[in-house]
Amino acid sequence: MPVTSVSDAPVGLLLSGGLDSSILLAHLLESGRRVQPFYVQSGLHWQRDELWALRAYLITIDSPQLDSLMVFDMPLADLYGYHWSVTGRDVPGAETPDRAVYLPGRNALLTIKPALWCAMHGVDELALAVLASNPFSDATAEFFRDFERAIDLATNSRVRLTRPFAGLKKPEVMRLGRGLPLALTFSCIAPVRGLHCGRCNKCAERQQAFGSIGEDPTTYANQSSANEGEQDGTMKTPRR
Repeated sequence: MPVTSVSDAPVGLLLSGGLDSSILLAHLLESGRRVQPFYVQSGLHWQRDELWALRAYLITIDSPQLDSLMVFDMPLADLYGYHWSVTGRDVPGAETPDRAVYLPGRNALLTIKPALWCAMHGVDELALAVLASNPFSDATAEFFRDFERAIDLATNSRVRLTRPFAGLKKPEVMRLGRGLPLALTFSCIAPVRGLHCGRCNKCAERQQAFGSIGEDPTTYANQSSANEGEQDGTMKTPRR
């Protein structure tokens, strides 16, 4: 299935450092677009490691068409309370369904500040790496149509919320990412000493994604600890 075409206009990009948005970044640059990337820091358990990995990925991409990363603060502890995404406790494991990692209002919270920045700076498009397989209600065409309309009414301007990968499933996106430094991307919601834990819902999704195109280059903490244990005769449990 072909990827949705993009124009030559500047584009904002909501960038998480995960596989999908990192591949979309490269796709937009390869299409000749100038890209303004945004990251939204919400104080969630994994975000320190995620942002570090994202910065490393951006350094590797190093395109003259890539503007400096803009980081917005959107703290959620006062809203989410003792949710696992804030505390890091009882994080959904590898066998849990997609609904286990649902975060209330996630796309609305992630989108609002970058969209307002675009409206205030004359950028008429904000791209998001939403895939066809995303099961949540705030990832539908209807949601983004209505949210886009609300932003237009609030700002008296026009910012299009585009989803260039909306017609693609994960294996198709992964094939688009062949040759990119995807080992530097970050997908884990329970990192261990800066590594993917290898045990959480998102690590399982990452392993499946790489499995669709070949070898997984990720170093997982559970594998690393097991290897250390084999070497010294003990089995070590990663710290969380």
